[in-house]
Amino acid sequence: MDAWIWIVIVVVVVVVVAIVVASVFSSRRRAELKDRFGPEYDRTLDSADSRKDAERDLRDRASRRDELDLHPLSPAVRERYETRWKDVQSGFVDRPTIAVADADDLVTQLMRERGYPVDDFDTRSDLISVDHPDVVTNYRKGHDIYERTVSGDASTEDLRVAVVSYRSLYDDLVRDGEDREDAAPR
Repeated sequence: MDAWIWIVIVVVVVVVVAIVVASVFSSRRRAELKDRFGPEYDRTLDSADSRKDAERDLRDRASRRDELDLHPLSPAVRERYETRWKDVQSGFVDRPTIAVADADDLVTQLMRERGYPVDDFDTRSDLISVDHPDVVTNYRKGHDIYERTVSGDASTEDLRVAVVSYRSLYDDLVRDGEDREDAAPR
């Protein structure tokens, strides 16, 4: 065979190997993102123009989150939040609208205390989705109801759902960094 045929064969083999390696690398990165973000991966994929855009968004979130200086709560601060959450729940009976606003405020303050930026809701929810992908949907639901509450479009059942939704993120944030088995019952 002529040398140019061997060169073509080698180039084709190199291209095929490069495609296989790129495919394996892409599949591995996709699996890591799915594992890290859980249901948030699918939600982001559904709202993005392409899988590539969705995965870039998730990697950007993880990168921004990794730059944060997050820290667990001290026992005294945790106890203070536990007391405040009990007040939110007990206040729901007499003033459910106020309880939803208090729950939104309490979760925002808790995020700030842990080290999350709290400038706007989208930033908060994106960054929370990195560490708490299983409850960020509830957080979004609670906040959506909170916004409907402000405009007067939420029923009492909606308000109950909002407080329960906030509770799931609250639980994760207040206990993060603490061995959950050692946590005192509430």
